[in-house]
Parts: sequence; C-alpha cells; structure tokens
Amino acid sequence: MAKKGKKIIMVCRGTACTSSKSPLIFKALKEKVEKEKLEDVEIKQTGCHGFCQRGPIVVVEPEGTFYTEVKVEDVEEIIESHIKKGKPVKRLFYRESKDSEAIEHYRDVPFYKNQFRLILRNCGKIDPEDIEDYIAAGGYEALKKALLEMRPEDVIEEVTKAGLRGRGGAGFPTGLKWKYCRDAKSEDGQKYMICNADEGDPGAFMDRSILEADPHSVLEGLIIAAYAIGASKGYIYVREEYPLAIHRFSIAINQAQERGYIGKNILGSSFSFDIEIKKGAGAFVCGEETALISSIEGKRGMPRPRPPFPAQKGLWGKPTTINNVKTLASVPVIISKGAEWFSSIGSKESKGTAVFALTGKIVNSGLVEIPMGTKLRDIIYDIGGGVPNGKKLKAVQTGGPSGGCIPAHLADLTFDYESLVQEMYIPANYVDLPIDYETLARVGSIMGSGGMVVMDEDTCMVDVAHFFLSFTQYESCGKCPTCRIGTKKMKDILEKIMEGRGEMKDLDLLEELAITVKNGSLCGLGQTAPNPVLTTLRYFRDEYIAHIKDKRCPAKVCKGLIWYEIDEEECIGCGTCARNCPVDAISGELKKPYHIDSEKCIKCGECFQVCPVGAVKKKTGGDD
Repeated sequence: MAKKGKKIIMVCRGTACTSSKSPLIFKALKEKVEKEKLEDVEIKQTGCHGFCQRGPIVVVEPEGTFYTEVKVEDVEEIIESHIKKGKPVKRLFYRESKDSEAIEHYRDVPFYKNQFRLILRNCGKIDPEDIEDYIAAGGYEALKKALLEMRPEDVIEEVTKAGLRGRGGAGFPTGLKWKYCRDAKSEDGQKYMICNADEGDPGAFMDRSILEADPHSVLEGLIIAAYAIGASKGYIYVREEYPLAIHRFSIAINQAQERGYIGKNILGSSFSFDIEIKKGAGAFVCGEETALISSIEGKRGMPRPRPPFPAQKGLWGKPTTINNVKTLASVPVIISKGAEWFSSIGSKESKGTAVFALTGKIVNSGLVEIPMGTKLRDIIYDIGGGVPNGKKLKAVQTGGPSGGCIPAHLADLTFDYESLVQEMYIPANYVDLPIDYETLARVGSIMGSGGMVVMDEDTCMVDVAHFFLSFTQYESCGKCPTCRIGTKKMKDILEKIMEGRGEMKDLDLLEELAITVKNGSLCGLGQTAPNPVLTTLRYFRDEYIAHIKDKRCPAKVCKGLIWYEIDEEECIGCGTCARNCPVDAISGELKKPYHIDSEKCIKCGECFQVCPVGAVKKKTGGDD
C-alpha cells in the first residue's frame, strides 16, 4: 500500500505486457521521475494483472487509476498531468468499446469487479522480485503458523476440512493425497514434494502468470505441503519455455533462503527443506505425475502403471506428493484464514475458486478467477464481455485438449441430470451451467488445468475436434498402442470428413475408437484425448452429417469443402485481391471484374479478407 501522500506507479511486466514493450515504459517512467526529482513517487514493477488483452497496464496507487494499452509516448502526459497536476489521463482509461463510458478505477472494471481473486490475490499488486512486498501482503504468516503452532497432522486436517481439490486436472482431494504420503513408509525417511508447473495446454497461461506475478505464494504453499507430508527435498517442474517464470521463482527461492524460510531448521523449528528447479523440455505428457517423475530422474517422460502410486513409490522410489501451482497457491490462504472460511466459497462438492485462461471469441480475454459453481453465462458475459462483432455464442471448450465442447443452445432447464446423462443427451441451457468438477464431468468435459475457449457461430466443430485431437496425438508418448494408434486413426477419419470424403459409417467408427482409446490408455492423456471428439459428436452431430452427406461445412472453415468466387456485379476492379494473392491465382484488368483460378487457389482466404467491397464470396456445398 502507498504511504499517505505518496504515489506508486505500478507497471505490469508479465510476459504479455513485456512483449508489448512495458519494460520501456517502466524505464521511461523511472527516468522521468528522477529527472523531475519527484521524491514522493515510486515506480514499481508487477506481474500479470490478468487482463492481458488490454496491456501494457499501468496502475497509479493509492487511488487505483487503471491505465490500459499504454505506450512509451504516454509517459510524459501521465507524469505531467496525473502526478504533477492531479488530473488523470482519461484517454487511457478502460472502455468496453469506443462508444462506451470510460472507467477510471481498477475495482470498477467489469472484468475485475465480477471476479473473486483468491489464488490471484497478489497478482498485479506486488513486485514479484521483492520478498518485502509479499511479506507486507501477509506472506509467510501461514508458514509461521503451520511450523510453530500446528503439527503436520493438523495441517493435513485443516486442508482436508477446507475441501481443497487438485487444481491441475482430476480434482483429487488434496488433504487425502497428503495423508497417503504422510502415512507411507520410507526406509531412510526420505520423501519428496513436487510442484507441477508443466503447463502444456494450448492457450493456457495460468500457472506461468502466477509464477511470474506471485512466486512466493507458490513457494510458501510448497514448503507447508512438504512440512505436512514430511518431505525434506522439493522440486518445481517447469517447462523451459517459461524463462521469466523460472527467473522470478529462482529469485524467490534465494530470497526465502536468506530470510530463513528455506533450509535448515526453518524459523527455528526442527523442519528442514530444500528446493530445486527442474526445467522440462515441453512434453505435454509430463503433466502426468509418473511421466513427470521419470523426467526429473533423467529418463524419458513416459507414464507407468499405477499402483504403486507416487505417494507410495514416487521419485527415486520414495514417497512423493505432486501438486499443481494453483493448488499450492491456495494453501497459505487456508492456513491463515481457516478451513471454514475457505469452504464457504464455492459449491457443495467443489470448494474455493477456479482460475481460467479465458480465450477465443470473447471481448475480454485473460486470466479469470471465480468461485466454484459460478454460472458459465456469468463468466462469458459479465466478466468476458460476451461474444464480439454481434456473433452468437456456439460452444465453450473447457479443460484444454483433454476437455469437452459444451454447446450453448437453449432448452428446458428442469431435468434429471443422472438419467439424461445415461442417454448421452442433456437438454439444457449450457451457458447457465455451474462451473465445478461434477457438473463439467456430467456434460462430458473436465475442469482440467483451467483452459476455457469460447467459440462463436463461425466455428466448425469438426475442425475443433480435429485441432485438439491433433495436439494430443502429436504429444502422445507412444507407450500405449491404443493411444498411439487409436488417436492417429481418429485424426485420419476427421481429416477424411473435413475433405468431403466421409461416410456415415465413419461416425460409428469414430465413437468406437474413442471409447477404445479412453478405456485402453494408461495415463490421463490417452484417457481424455477423445473428449473433444465425443462431445462434438454428441452435441453437434448435425455438423458431421452436413460434412458427409451434403459435402458442406456450415461454418465455411474446412478447406476441402469451400471455395472462393468473385461476384462480377459487385467487383469494382481495384485489383486488391490479385495483389494480395500469394500464389497468383487471381487475374483480371483494372476497372474490370477479376477472376479466381480454382486450380491454383490454395483457399487461404486472403482475397476474402482484403476485398474492400465484399465482392469475394466464400462458398460451400449447397450455396448458390
């Protein structure tokens, strides 16, 4: 918090804002403040605020003025007008659209106002490279309480009563997981505690952003977890592609060691704990616990059969517990505020909050944290701002490539979940679905690590299924024939359908293969890989049929079923399409209608995008 009379200008230096030149803004602000000798102004860096789409973000405290899409050339005006004259720069305020009202304060921006930031509590508010900021926000108080006032069994009981479940995918009860490891026997007493930060879902950036913005919260949770299970050595497994997260977590470890939060006899207790960073090579399968353990051991990251479970026989054969970044970031809050407080948040079976990377066809994309049980509609419209360009919501995909596609159609809201799920059909208003582990499982999806992709009417669901299946098929370690071969065969069938060569019997074969892969795979990658296919077949079967019977892609996405034509009556002969065609497939004379050579056309759609009058038409089967 800023002292009375003092201004703090906080510049986001998360990965997204950094890529938009926020370090230059930070430098320019520092230089300007020093030049003007403004002693009551402090320039600080923060991690990700979550609203990456509107970055670079600059916040002025204590008033909470929220500036978006800031540029280096805006620095002069921010200092001269806001800091020196007390007149905020209104043109940099957040606006929902060009015509909407400007919003000055961070707390009033709908994207933030409708969230409940527990895991993200410090993100965008503290300097992630300064342990003093974290301590000032209450950091390491939970660790002191756990080590000096609670037995390991008490910590486990508190986390169990809180109802915390793993935020990395399956949602297994965290307290129970810790108890299994605590009770496991090790000949030499050695046990390991691991933080799984191997975030590999396409479009997911939750764990990375937390490590960049609030590394000490994860570190504190990791140390408390180690104390609870009796581990003396810990690892954080993070992919090499996250250099800023690795850099800031390394700083956090060093600072914590200097303050006595890591090492021998922590805070004067009998508990000792050391942490090491292990960089992963970016294999999606290493998000699976046993594959991750193999990778740390220096072997190829491949899953192994369970049992024995890691809690019994994990890293180097010793009892091991593995928790996700978001799970560990929740632990200090539970210990500080108590199980009763935490369990009051969320739904009956799913306690606490969930963090999502809200992406796709949405007005406001970024990191979103909501209480479990929040309606999908509230996330999409109140926080996300709805679907842009007046398009209709078509589906929402949750859980990353292992998740399912939830349709947005409306129907009777009064129904019996259990009986209808058995019939593979649920007539519901899916945007009114509560987001928690149980409900998502009932509709064929999963919570996963927190991906949420919004799709509009221009999305082809066959193409979506192919995209996600292609990812999991590529990332398969190949150990299980059902996964290695089955996902490839499914991908081949989807490509056949998208190219207009599909047959109705292919749909039955797809379902048969999907169930075989699901039931015959060793790890979660193979067991969940068919989910996008199964859910699109269940809820969007008519699109598959259109591709097969009508040789038509309703969304006009699949290249094998679309072509481009130029309407001679609408063409003004400007030649823009021809100049932008990468393969010279368009010919004609200026001020006369142009023509597309279908033999040369690669269907890239560039002509369709650049035509100033809309004379280029995208066609599919059945179009006149």
